[in-house]
Amino acid sequence: METSTVNPVARALASPSAYRPFRTAAVLGAGTMGAQIAAHLANAGLQVHLLDMAAPEGDKNAIVQRQFKKALKTRPDPFFTEATARRITLGNFDEHFDRVGEVDWVIEAVVERLDVKRSVMERLEATVREDAVVSTNTSGIPIREIAEGRSEAFQRRFLGTHFFNPPRYLKLLELIPTAATDPEITARVAAFGRLHLGKGIVVANDVPYFIGNRIGIYGMMVAMRHFLEGDYTIEEIDLLTGTLIGRPKSATFRTADVVGLDVMLDVSRNLYEKAVDDESRDVFKAPPLLEQLVERGALGAKAGAGFYKKEGKVILSINPETGTYEPPREPNLGDLDAIKAAGSLPDRLRALYADEGRAGAFFRDTTLQMLGYSARRIPEVTDNPADVDRAICWGFGWEMGPFQIWDALGFDRVLEDMAAAGVEVPAWVHTMKQSGSTAFYRESGGVRHVYHPGDGGYVPDPRLADEISLAVLKRDERKTLWKNADAALLDLGDGVALYEFRSKANTLGQFVMEGLNEVIERVEADPDLRGLVIGNEGANFSVGANLGEVAMAAMQGEFEQIAAMVKGFQDTVQRIRYATKPVVVATHQRVLGGGCELVMACPNPVAAAESYIGLVELGVGLIPAGTGTMRLAAEAAARAPHGHPSEVQAWIQVFFENVAMARVATSARQAQEMAYLAPHARIVMNADRRLYVAKEEVIRLSNEGYLPPPVMTHIQVLGRPAVAALAVAVQQYLEGGFISEYDAFLARRLAHVLTGGDLTMPQEVHEDYLLELEREVFLKLLGEQKTQERITHLLMHNKPLRN
Repeated sequence: METSTVNPVARALASPSAYRPFRTAAVLGAGTMGAQIAAHLANAGLQVHLLDMAAPEGDKNAIVQRQFKKALKTRPDPFFTEATARRITLGNFDEHFDRVGEVDWVIEAVVERLDVKRSVMERLEATVREDAVVSTNTSGIPIREIAEGRSEAFQRRFLGTHFFNPPRYLKLLELIPTAATDPEITARVAAFGRLHLGKGIVVANDVPYFIGNRIGIYGMMVAMRHFLEGDYTIEEIDLLTGTLIGRPKSATFRTADVVGLDVMLDVSRNLYEKAVDDESRDVFKAPPLLEQLVERGALGAKAGAGFYKKEGKVILSINPETGTYEPPREPNLGDLDAIKAAGSLPDRLRALYADEGRAGAFFRDTTLQMLGYSARRIPEVTDNPADVDRAICWGFGWEMGPFQIWDALGFDRVLEDMAAAGVEVPAWVHTMKQSGSTAFYRESGGVRHVYHPGDGGYVPDPRLADEISLAVLKRDERKTLWKNADAALLDLGDGVALYEFRSKANTLGQFVMEGLNEVIERVEADPDLRGLVIGNEGANFSVGANLGEVAMAAMQGEFEQIAAMVKGFQDTVQRIRYATKPVVVATHQRVLGGGCELVMACPNPVAAAESYIGLVELGVGLIPAGTGTMRLAAEAAARAPHGHPSEVQAWIQVFFENVAMARVATSARQAQEMAYLAPHARIVMNADRRLYVAKEEVIRLSNEGYLPPPVMTHIQVLGRPAVAALAVAVQQYLEGGFISEYDAFLARRLAHVLTGGDLTMPQEVHEDYLLELEREVFLKLLGEQKTQERITHLLMHNKPLRN
């Protein structure tokens, strides 16, 4: 019972031995997955050996070097920074296989052939250290078959570790132990994967394609058959299987194109071949159209054509009858506006399920089949419905998993509809109904419980101790200490409060900024509060200032009001930095414009590794004026080792180009390089832990006797002599066609502030001098017609205008 219901991650965190981290690793096989797994291990700070077959002629490292160069050019980038890639040492199986004897963890990612994998395992057993962990990244070959022929000692430290592609960005890591695997090995890998690789861990049974792909691919194939049978168009299916129902915008067919139709074909064939006891295996039979597209080289995005093909600015889609690409057809699904406006995702799902038109018919059919199949795979793939939901959400990007969707639609209603539609339901679901249970999940004593078929009842499925859920916290009204229309102050316990943005896209409008100012004052005055965390659980930390408020005031000519707003914004940001108690900003995902300036001001930020931070104001015809430009000028002077103007100039050039080109850091590590994140910031690989870590940081700083940083009174700026060098760069970008004339004008205004304004020579200035310069230039730019056109265009079309 313990192995089926106790979360191995929770077991790992409770066991000191499970904390033993991996410091070195070897990845065998430098293909798409192998190279990117190696990259992510390097992101986590490991020294990694990446090995592949020796080239038959010339340099024996030619194969691994070619594959590694591909990884360096891959987008989205598998590496946090360019420097991260230097943690990887390349080699080949002929000359360097002995290196695996030096590492803590070996991950095999060679070609998906059992004979090849067994041969590699034989060599590994003779080479690896006795305490090294060995795992395979196979997606479809039974783990126990790969381990056959190996000693008992080897099999105890061997398991499957199935990363999803791309490994850096997809959260799911399936662990597949065999009957011989030592549970402590599984626990150790689980703890490391979660804490240091940022993964969501699911333990799966050793069955074909485990949990995520087994159920996720089934759902895709069911949806595809409606297209192949001529019932719905590609465009209609992608509309009905995308963001409308809480799934990625790539939906079904765009996802297939991104994954690669050759990969889809291999998976469907393998599933059909290996899942011999699966009552629904015919669903996995490869459709002739898929075979034809692969045969003619239309492999998806990597080949320029798959189910979709882009010609110029038009995206064509395949006609299943003629095999030719045709212009997109307008979906014939009735009015979906009411469904889109239904509100929360559960409300949208219920509205679509009740729809009497073609949209509702498609959703009901595919959903009933998907839910029935998910239930029938228990206990084959796992004995825990929650692990099915986690695997689908983390591996396929769904917001709700199958059993969560079933609960949202209504347990009894779905069961009745399955009976009417002839969808087979497993015995354990009928047993569950007979027991009086009407949901797979329920809350009890503040802890989530999930129905466990093996027990015939509910078992706890609690959050881990180092994760804070604001959604759960807010169920207790007493935890809300203060709120306004766009923000709230929550009690995290232990004398720590959290300020949560609640505005649309977490924009920093009047209510958010005024509220933040009030909250900091309140925290400073309350003897029972140690400090403040600024964070939220939105899709993004913040996309920046509320441009709508600014645009409305500008159009009405209320420039005095805008000047006061900008000054107030700066003052509030400065309070984050100079508060008498610690204020810790905890970021995740996009952190843009004003959001970036909040982080830059924070002396002790916490950032999820996947934080994309940047100053993007020039895209809307403005400069950063929430202390961001001032702070970059100060950082350029601070980074000059001897304070010589030429050293300051070099950093000013770097920061100037980053802002002028609206570059956004692609990781928290890169944000540190770009001076958007403090060099000593706590970077958290698992974003689920960021609020907990931020809370602990507030407590640590408070216990140490917190003192804010000193005001910057002597910032070295270079004045007009430095502007000339920046102007050269602007002219080069302009002549190269990279920027417009107005972009060049904006860049020159940015240079004016970064270099300290109209000064004839280098000198030291107070930070308030630079803040005044920021405001002055910002307000003048806001009065420009082309800036107002940019703001209006972005607000209306959600796309930047390059005028």
